[in-house]
Amino acid sequence: MSLVSFREVVKKYDTTLTVNHLTFNIGEGEIFGLLGPNGAGKSTAIHMLSGLLDPSSGDILVDGFSIRKQPLEVKKRIGLVPQELAIYESLTARENVTFFAKLYGLKGSLLRDRVDEALQFVGLLERAKDKPSTFSGGMKRRLNIACAIMHRPKLIIMDEPTVGIDPQSRNHILESVRSLNELGSTVIYTSHYMEEVEAICTRIGILDQGKLIACGTKDELKRQAGQEEKLVFEIDRNLAKALAEMIEHPGVQKLDERDQGLTLEVTVKESPSILQDLLFIIQKHGINLRKLSRVEPNLESLFLQMTGRNLRDE
Repeated sequence: MSLVSFREVVKKYDTTLTVNHLTFNIGEGEIFGLLGPNGAGKSTAIHMLSGLLDPSSGDILVDGFSIRKQPLEVKKRIGLVPQELAIYESLTARENVTFFAKLYGLKGSLLRDRVDEALQFVGLLERAKDKPSTFSGGMKRRLNIACAIMHRPKLIIMDEPTVGIDPQSRNHILESVRSLNELGSTVIYTSHYMEEVEAICTRIGILDQGKLIACGTKDELKRQAGQEEKLVFEIDRNLAKALAEMIEHPGVQKLDERDQGLTLEVTVKESPSILQDLLFIIQKHGINLRKLSRVEPNLESLFLQMTGRNLRDE
């Protein structure tokens, strides 16, 4: 069942098309990674979903409610963790979370319980009386999350939540994402750190020039991209004839030699017989294979192949 539906969403600034007829669904219970190089329209899409920007045309549904026709109902169901910290340095941690809880209409004992619950969840209950000015960058990020989740939203949007923080706080936040998902929240996660998206997201959408150019699990993206893979052969001796025959194979894209030619890195097109063919060539020439390994394509290489750019490219 879809919790979020983008339906032919367009965002124009004068003659510039920032988001171009964006259409896709996010299922209930997913951790959905939204990726795109700078200027791809990712932030604009997030801002329209959270009600900070109006679409030029099209619509976004959250839990069946329209962002254009029922924006308040949509906002009730969303918790937004923005890229820029949205906390007040002059208030204590508890006062910060309480302020946002009141915006969602929480009152009395329910408000107090939810505030404590959120602070406990992000590991800041013992620092509830302290002001963010005394916190590390990672602790401020965690307080930001507490402010976004105290109303138990069905959808949590995390826009670059680990920018500029230490590894320990990053791990804490990633574990928080998994825990929130296990508790029933659907999560949209954007990041410039591919390893984070690869580690926690169940499905990934890639935006480029305002369009969704690919969407699926990592395995599905690999199939969509027709991704090459790398085979690494460690051999006991190198023969030019064997290498020439390997390079001539139609499934071989590239062959690199390392360690005085005793390690061969062979980039190949996926095919059921390619490994068997290359092993046959090696054995035919009397070369002994010491070790064979396969290097699976990572999300970074998939992204580069699909967009022609690295995720951090300006």
